[in-house]
Amino acid sequence: MTGHMTGSMANFTTYTCHGQNVIASKAFNKKDAHTVSQIAQRASFKLMLKEYRSFGGILRTNFPDKLITESAYNFFMRINLSEAINKTSGVPVIDYSKLQMSKGGLPLVKVTGAAAGAAGIVVSFKSNLSIADVSTTDQIVAFGKTKEGELIIARQVRGSQELSSILIPYVGITAADMVCCYVLVTSEDGKQVSDSTYVVVN
Repeated sequence: MTGHMTGSMANFTTYTCHGQNVIASKAFNKKDAHTVSQIAQRASFKLMLKEYRSFGGILRTNFPDKLITESAYNFFMRINLSEAINKTSGVPVIDYSKLQMSKGGLPLVKVTGAAAGAAGIVVSFKSNLSIADVSTTDQIVAFGKTKEGELIIARQVRGSQELSSILIPYVGITAADMVCCYVLVTSEDGKQVSDSTYVVVN
C-alpha cells in the first residue's frame, strides 16, 4: 500500500480519484490544431467576434426567440459563423449580405431602394399593411456602419402610407463611406422583431 498519492515525477503524475490512486503519464508532445481549415476557423471566429462588438448594444434585443439560457452574442455567433463568412480567397471575410442582424417572426421589411444624400441615407420601403402581423404602430429600424466604424441609426413608426421612407441622419455621407446597412421592424412593445434586410446603398 502506498497510501494517498499526489504529485508528479519525471514523465508521470499521480492523483487520487474516488479513493483509488491513479498514475498517468504526461503529454509531452501536445498537438496544437494547425491545419489550414482549423486556422481559418479560428480566424473566422475572431472576425465575427470583432464584428459583433463593433455594433455595441444595437444587437442585444434583436434576437427575442433565442433560448433563455443563450446570450444575444452566442445566438449571433451560432447563426452567422458558418453562413456569413466567405473563405473563397483563402482569407476569411464577412459577407455582409448574408449577415443576420436580427431574427424573429415578424414579416420582413420590403426595401425598394436606398440612396446616400446631403442629409444622410434615405431608405425607401413598402408598408405591406395587407400582410398578417403587420401593424401601423410597428417601428422601422434602419442602421449601418461606416468604414470609420461609426454606427448610424434611425427609428420611426411604420405608419399607414403604402410607400414610405426613413432617413438615417449623417450630413454629407456617400455610399462609398458605408460598410453595411440594414433594416428591420419591431413590434410596438419591442417584444417581436423581423429578420434583418440587407440594404444596398447607392
